[in-house]
Amino acid sequence: MSARRKARKRALDFLYEADIKGVSALDLLAARPADELSQGEYVTKLLQGVSEHNLKIDELITTYAQGWDMDRMPAIDRNILRIALFEILWLENLDDQIAVSQAVEIATELSTDDSAKYINGVLGRIIVLKPSFAL
Repeated sequence: MSARRKARKRALDFLYEADIKGVSALDLLAARPADELSQGEYVTKLLQGVSEHNLKIDELITTYAQGWDMDRMPAIDRNILRIALFEILWLENLDDQIAVSQAVEIATELSTDDSAKYINGVLGRIIVLKPSFAL
């Protein structure tokens, strides 16, 4: 497993826990000893980015995740989408297809049978429309 994939999964752990507990993922990160966190730099970058752009990310998920509202969507899927959207829209040194591929692989491993296809569809649509977004 690549270092970035490990970092994505670790960031997902923090986002999922924060989502369930109703707290900030950055607060959870700050409460953990630094030596306990592998791939800490990229995990921190993901959590800070998702936190900073949370309103826009959630707006895009709500708009393009047809048939789902944020509260009904499984928390794991919601947070996989958040990480991938941050990578796609705000990280310039990462190919969009890598972000999609990683999100789909993580969803296949950790979520429901239909989640990977659904996440792939949402992210694919957003990539097509990306040039039209005002970020």
